[in-house]
Amino acid sequence: MNTITAASAQPTPARWSVPLALAAVYLIWGSTYLAIRFALEGGFPPFLLGGIRFTLAGVLMFGYLRLRGAAVPTRAQWGNAAVMGVLLLLLGNGMVNVAEKTVSSGMTAVAVASAPLWMGIFAAMRGERPTRMEWTGLGVGFLGVLWLNAGSSLTASPVGLVCLLVASVAWSFGSIWSRGRDMAPPFMGAAAQMLCGGVAMLVVGVATGERLHAMPTPGGLAAFAYLVVLGSLMGFTAYIWLLNHVRPALAGSYAYVNPAIAVLLGALLANERFGAGELVAMGVILLGVVAITFAKAAKAKQ
Repeated sequence: MNTITAASAQPTPARWSVPLALAAVYLIWGSTYLAIRFALEGGFPPFLLGGIRFTLAGVLMFGYLRLRGAAVPTRAQWGNAAVMGVLLLLLGNGMVNVAEKTVSSGMTAVAVASAPLWMGIFAAMRGERPTRMEWTGLGVGFLGVLWLNAGSSLTASPVGLVCLLVASVAWSFGSIWSRGRDMAPPFMGAAAQMLCGGVAMLVVGVATGERLHAMPTPGGLAAFAYLVVLGSLMGFTAYIWLLNHVRPALAGSYAYVNPAIAVLLGALLANERFGAGELVAMGVILLGVVAITFAKAAKAKQ
């Protein structure tokens, strides 16, 4: 299999590209946890929700790119996209959907915030050791996550938290595994991964007995549309692009910002209450992200 590094395969991004992509995964993905909850409450089963969502988004993006003349992925690239679809979408997003049946959207985002630490561990195992400043940012961010979790009023269940652990590990391993693989260009790669992951989620959903027994509620359909357009077409594509252009610690830093946004939206729109302690913890989380960002900038100047 032809393996190429992201650095050699991709041109240097424009100065505004990285901040814009980070804003997409920070803000949009922070809101998708609540959108998932509303879609589940509106009548979508967990795996069918993800399966329909990503298959539809993948078809739309794949068709658009083909009309623009983009090349179809090679057989090897389809194979790698299938692995990524299983790790990031079936096990990553799918387990999040299952967890949110019993775990609040804010707590879900908090639990998933362990992803950058797993990414750092997997990256180190591949020889891509984070810098001291990146480890500092990861540690500070994780302390903020623990603070946010300690004594919070967010509800959780043991089964749900196990699902979230599986989701975090699978997502992180897939993100690091993809580096240096023969992948299609970022946008076509995202489309291929959504197609493969979406189909895998549909298969698992049908095999486990999930069915749409009635038309979802208007609120559920609105949440589903939000997940397709913003969560998948914009957010997931931005994340795949980041994996090809920035270090793992920065690409995974979204998980430290998402909890703050998810907890805030959960409190405003779904009565998921939080207090002053959670607000301070969110500030600590953001400090971790700032440290990672400065570390990335410093390394780029070397």
